[in-house]
Amino acid sequence: MTENSLLDLLRDAVAAQKSQSRVAKMLGYSTATISQVLSGGYQGALDKVLQRVEEVFGQRIVACPVLGEIAFTRCVTERRTPFSTANPLRVQLYRTCMKCVFNTDLKG
Repeated sequence: MTENSLLDLLRDAVAAQKSQSRVAKMLGYSTATISQVLSGGYQGALDKVLQRVEEVFGQRIVACPVLGEIAFTRCVTERRTPFSTANPLRVQLYRTCMKCVFNTDLKG
């Protein structure tokens, strides 16, 4: 998604939740950060904030090698679920997610 479309997504989320504070909490950022992003005055890493907006509020569908077509929000949730050797699916997801092109947690 483009920067402008992600900013629109953030504005829509604030409108739907009727609260910048609630949206900020959902994203894991401060209300001040969200306010600055929306006003165009944010001096931090805007791409990281907008990446989180897509992770939480985005509607993108990705082709998971393990689960098939899933929402990107589910991709993020599955990848961040703790590893467990007791569940074969968790093992398969862990191994696959560590090298997946959709893994926004990977550096580089």
